[in-house]
Amino acid sequence: METITLGTSGIRSSRIGLGTWAIGGWMWGGTDEVQAISTIRTALDLGITLIDTAPVYGFGTSESIVGKALSTGSLRQQAIIATKAGLEWSGGRPRRDSRPARLRQELEDSLRRLGTDYIDLYQIHWPDPLVPIEEVAEELHRMHREGKIRAIGVSNFSPLQMETFRRVAPLHTVQPPYNLFERGIDADVLPYAGRTGLTVLAYGALCRGLLSGRITMDTRFEGDDLRRTDPKFADMQLRSRYVRAVHALDALAQQHFGRDVLSLAVRWVLDRGPTVALWGARRPEQLDAIAGALAWNLGAQAMKEIDDILEHELDAPLGPEFMAPPERAAA
Repeated sequence: METITLGTSGIRSSRIGLGTWAIGGWMWGGTDEVQAISTIRTALDLGITLIDTAPVYGFGTSESIVGKALSTGSLRQQAIIATKAGLEWSGGRPRRDSRPARLRQELEDSLRRLGTDYIDLYQIHWPDPLVPIEEVAEELHRMHREGKIRAIGVSNFSPLQMETFRRVAPLHTVQPPYNLFERGIDADVLPYAGRTGLTVLAYGALCRGLLSGRITMDTRFEGDDLRRTDPKFADMQLRSRYVRAVHALDALAQQHFGRDVLSLAVRWVLDRGPTVALWGARRPEQLDAIAGALAWNLGAQAMKEIDDILEHELDAPLGPEFMAPPERAAA
């Protein structure tokens, strides 16, 4: 397993992290707790140390499962728990809320669900325009000084928002969406992280499974699966273009490296900078392919060929904006 230090925190993490949104069940068709616990423990066996979760993933379900999975023996000491704050929910619908009192309550609730007395990496899930960033940063700085969190991160923040945050508190990581098809951070967040020493935790590294190579034109999504509303999947004309791009990327991976498109997609994220690729899994066997993404590099020529494929197949690629939660109404 490749490793990286999370910013200036001194915390050494695996460069592949386990993403647990799907484990929480919400927007992924439910959850199987036994399978989920087995998945988390399998990830640790494979050398994955960072486990990324959030209260909103299943409205507490994901964090509770992570806590149960790490409750045996020394597993908690092996893991780097990364969780988040700044979203509340009502009636199954989240909205942004980063008021300091809310953040403090979320921290206590997360500690209880996770069965621990500290969080390794605490992240603001989405910026809340109704709360000054300086107030948010000061509250997390206070938690950091108290020893309740070991490192501070933000998610879905712009460089300007991060710069404001860093004037008040230390910042170690940023978590944006990033994959071969959703590359918006190439223009701003990624170079900012490189200049300022932040580590990038890339969520959606496989673009909701699209870059696994297993999504076809016949694949159907049931229940509350968010891909039913993701334009990349729901619009069949768009899906056909993305599926063609996946086939072309898979052919490149096979020809040049003897690997598949899934390995190529994760390797691409790892080769782009100071990054950790978050790998979502619900079952242990979904972690079998991890070794294929490690201990090799793409190189400049392959990067160019990848860019050529994407430019040819996707002249106007879509971003992940559909996933953004709503803001609170001003009082």
